[in-house]
Amino acid sequence: MKFFGKKKDENKLDQDKAKPKTVAHPELKVISGSSVSKSTPTPTQPPAEPEQDELIPHVDNVIIVASGKGGVGKSTVAVNIAIALSEICDKVGLLDSDVYGPSIPTMMGIREQPKTNENKKLIPLKSHNISLMSIGFMVSEEQALIWRGPMIHSAIRQMLGDVIWDDLDYLVIDMPPGTGDAQLSLSQTLPLTGAIIVTTPQDVALADVRRSIGMCNRMNVPMLGIIENMSYFISPENQKRVAIFGSGGGKKMSEDLGIPLLGQIPIDPKICECGDLGVPITVAYPESPQSEAFRHAAQQLIEQVKEIEQDDLTIT
Repeated sequence: MKFFGKKKDENKLDQDKAKPKTVAHPELKVISGSSVSKSTPTPTQPPAEPEQDELIPHVDNVIIVASGKGGVGKSTVAVNIAIALSEICDKVGLLDSDVYGPSIPTMMGIREQPKTNENKKLIPLKSHNISLMSIGFMVSEEQALIWRGPMIHSAIRQMLGDVIWDDLDYLVIDMPPGTGDAQLSLSQTLPLTGAIIVTTPQDVALADVRRSIGMCNRMNVPMLGIIENMSYFISPENQKRVAIFGSGGGKKMSEDLGIPLLGQIPIDPKICECGDLGVPITVAYPESPQSEAFRHAAQQLIEQVKEIEQDDLTIT
């Protein structure tokens, strides 16, 4: 049989087979500060935003609420922290950046679609004195969003820059679990004031928290503190604390890493019930131990933000 073109030497073919096959992954870049390396952006690497400060110019502080894994009550913490902040600062917004599983519409009890002004800008919805925006307001509950990184980046940017946010003291952003595209997009798009990491007391959750903290450190996002959710159960019979998921994990991590422990939130079935009904526990049961714990955490958060601002002022 005749072969067209040059025939490779058989020894050369054997050498080629023996060589390990490497695949270039241009999207895997070392993160430094709030930008990715200056190589040409690829379809999976959203470009850095050159005009960060102009995207939401009327927002004083942007706080992300993150976790290394799902199921720790991150959205519950974000919602109730936002409401607790609004009792102190009055002007607070809440952005749901979890495009795959938006839960803020349910937890805040609002199912409307946002309206637009004459310039096609979205007007935030209002519930419990909080300005709200979520991808969940614009898609049905049954619709699955199968998006790659650039689409997530575009959606997050639109929910920031294409929304008429009021003058806000705080914008709380409920992050999706993990350390993926949404986290990277936000660090490139906004100057973040800092991050709150949510955990539960058991060791498996604490291991994931370390990854989230590592992500924030790589992106130069200040760590404002840790909130330990489902920290303990208060027995209705004798008011004693019962450590259902273990105890002391969040406090130990706080001490080991030098990160403030903002609060320990007691577990209670009412928290879940209130979230499903769209009336968070800080609204439905304002005198409950859980609501008091959220208020304490919000006050601690404000103190941490003040410390960061003071540090920035003293740097020369």
